[in-house]
Amino acid sequence: MAKKKRRMLGRAALTVLAAAFAIAFLLPTVLTITNSFMTKAEIDANYGIVFSGGAQGGSSTYMSETVNLKFIPDKVSLSQYWTTLFQSPEYLLKFWNSVILVVPIVLLQVAIAALAAYSFTRYRTKFKAVLFFFYVILMLMPYQVTLVPNYLVSDWLGILNTRWAIILPGAFAPFSVFLLTKFMRRIPKALIEAAKLDGAGEWQIFSRICLPQCRSALYSIAILVFIDYWNMVEQPLILLPDAEQQPLSVYLSTINAGEIGLAFAVATIYMIPSLLLFLHGEEYLVEGIAHSGSVKG
Repeated sequence: MAKKKRRMLGRAALTVLAAAFAIAFLLPTVLTITNSFMTKAEIDANYGIVFSGGAQGGSSTYMSETVNLKFIPDKVSLSQYWTTLFQSPEYLLKFWNSVILVVPIVLLQVAIAALAAYSFTRYRTKFKAVLFFFYVILMLMPYQVTLVPNYLVSDWLGILNTRWAIILPGAFAPFSVFLLTKFMRRIPKALIEAAKLDGAGEWQIFSRICLPQCRSALYSIAILVFIDYWNMVEQPLILLPDAEQQPLSVYLSTINAGEIGLAFAVATIYMIPSLLLFLHGEEYLVEGIAHSGSVKG
């Protein structure tokens, strides 16, 4: 009985701790969504001191007043969304810039990763083992390390300040190849050998056996790649200096202190695709990462 009680207390403590962490992580998102329905006057009254103080005195300004952090608006207003969607077309332009950049990256990266992972899985040689090792090394490097080489190569190819400077490096990112290779190695060799005995060629084995078996991994990769590139900032700032082509993730940082209400509304709209994609594919995401990480390469 004592052991059972200790287990129950331990589980209860872990549940409370997990709930506390979940609430802490969700608070910024909830705050952004609820504050987007506030009026401009209410937002200025609650947070004006933060931005006016920073604008006047910089980071060293001391704020003697307490910031009024509110989650429930006194009066629900859609004026911020009306301004964003119908009176400020630049926000929607930047939103579609994000879509035009991210969707091709996701599609190309998944397609290239599937072909490369199949090659690494089916044909294991010393050369490919070394090549796969370098894939892992590249995956461990932060993007800032490869930013200068990407800039030089883009300039040499003549695609600097075009969308291809963002799309091409994103399409050949190593993370998807690594994750999908680990997942494909779960496929029983007997299944592939049986298909070969039935007369299936390499393309048929790849398209009719490997890809259906890797559906959850492909979905999880697509979600992770979408979220990663949907929130990119450094790449378009360096490789895409033309402000007309930059995504909304960059434009959000340029909103000034007088547009804080609009920033809440734009940020809420900006979160919708990622949230919907995650909620729709959460099961595939968890399954794909769990299975990929449980296989020894």
